[in-house]
Amino acid sequence: MSEEQPIQRLIQKAYENLKTSDAASAIMALDEALKIDFENPEVVYALTCIQWWLNRIKGAEGEAQGSTFLEQSDTYARGEFILSQWDAFYGFLDRIGEGETSKYDPCHYAVKRFVFSTALQSFEGILGDGINQHDPELLLQVGRCYKGVGNYEEALKYLEQAVRFKREDGEALSQLADVNALIEETRSAKALFREAFFMDAQKVDIRSMESEMILRLRDRVKALGYTGKELLEWIPIYGCLYGIFSVKRELKQVELGRLKQSIFTLENAIRGKPEDLDLLIPRLINRYFWLIDHYENVQEDPALIAETLLKIKIYDPAIYERYIG
Repeated sequence: MSEEQPIQRLIQKAYENLKTSDAASAIMALDEALKIDFENPEVVYALTCIQWWLNRIKGAEGEAQGSTFLEQSDTYARGEFILSQWDAFYGFLDRIGEGETSKYDPCHYAVKRFVFSTALQSFEGILGDGINQHDPELLLQVGRCYKGVGNYEEALKYLEQAVRFKREDGEALSQLADVNALIEETRSAKALFREAFFMDAQKVDIRSMESEMILRLRDRVKALGYTGKELLEWIPIYGCLYGIFSVKRELKQVELGRLKQSIFTLENAIRGKPEDLDLLIPRLINRYFWLIDHYENVQEDPALIAETLLKIKIYDPAIYERYIG
């Protein structure tokens, strides 16, 4: 029998243990695999990832020595700290050259299950019997954790509650959109994603998204050369152009007023030629799209639509051509 077969069985065993929050058994299985082939890249990679997270979790627990997280605030802080480390973890993967690869997806999935399960244990203890059911941040974190462990029914329940309190929060809306996409509630997902990027594109944690809908859109926009914060501002524009963010709603008068004020503010800011022009222009174009949709919905004077289209043409002729094409 070749060495590869027993190694793969041990790797799979490690991932299964990790998914059930048994990191110690996962490490034991990987150590056994190392004895067979101490240079196996996946084994080394998996051990590196697990140890990275164990060090972070240990650090979170060390900061609360003396209270042992018996206080609700300490318990919440532990869970929040664990979830806050995702950006650092992505940065770590980028530094070792594995941030964008899919060859270790099974490892990433197992690690994700372990991390979200660990964080969920902290949050569940302070949910109580309805005592904290009106805390929007807690509801959002619990919903994120349930999504992370693959329990979409519970994730939906908590994220819907969170959005009731955080109706204009890009993070909460995008997490709820992602879960809707994962359970194939496509129409709701499209509407919520569009709303999330409109409210605050910079609060959408794109690397935590799991649904194919948004990941494919992200990859298509990234292929155009956009990265980082700029990528987040262009996603809703191409989401519209590609027909993905196709579910639209009618604006209330107060929303229309705020939209026009936002457009006015952005236009003035852009005239000042600030350093973040690369973010402001796509953000403004996205608002023009919303304004045009409103005009079309209420059958407004076509001259107003033409005026808005002309503004898009001035800021980005290529987007204008795609939009009217």
